[in-house]
Amino acid sequence: MFVRTERLGLRRFTTADAEAFAAYRSVPEVARYQSWETPVTLPAALALVDDYGRGDPGAPGWFQYAIDLDGVLIGDLGLNLHENLMQAELGFTLSPAYQRQGYATEAVRGLLDHLFVDWNLHRVSAECDARNTASARLLERVGFRQEGLRLSNSWFKGEWTDDLLFGLLRSDYVS
Repeated sequence: MFVRTERLGLRRFTTADAEAFAAYRSVPEVARYQSWETPVTLPAALALVDDYGRGDPGAPGWFQYAIDLDGVLIGDLGLNLHENLMQAELGFTLSPAYQRQGYATEAVRGLLDHLFVDWNLHRVSAECDARNTASARLLERVGFRQEGLRLSNSWFKGEWTDDLLFGLLRSDYVS
């Protein structure tokens, strides 16, 4: 377990997570603002969780944390650690069955504590589709500041989308 919060654990993915992973990532509303297409098949999920499970959270690049609630996979947090090891980009996905219960907020706060306190990162950034108001609210709730809006910036799933840019400095973070 990399991080423990009151109700959750952030851990490495295992093959046992594949079925739950495929299920929540196959929900069209979950995938709407994400880079993958639905459905996510079980063989594809097995390959992904196997790949994620072999990642190194301390190495530059993306690492996917499994969000665990009492042994059940309920979502994941993606962290793209910069080559300088002082900043990172954050992303998150949560199963619809566990949304609106504070789990995403708790998981993100737990990871931010880990990044700012244990790893002494300088900055964490995030970006989301401007229509994804739930993600924007979550980022603001945990202390991120909206730093920008890029109009019609991304060609995404067949349309131009606006991007909201967020950032959080260690010096501004309150756990």
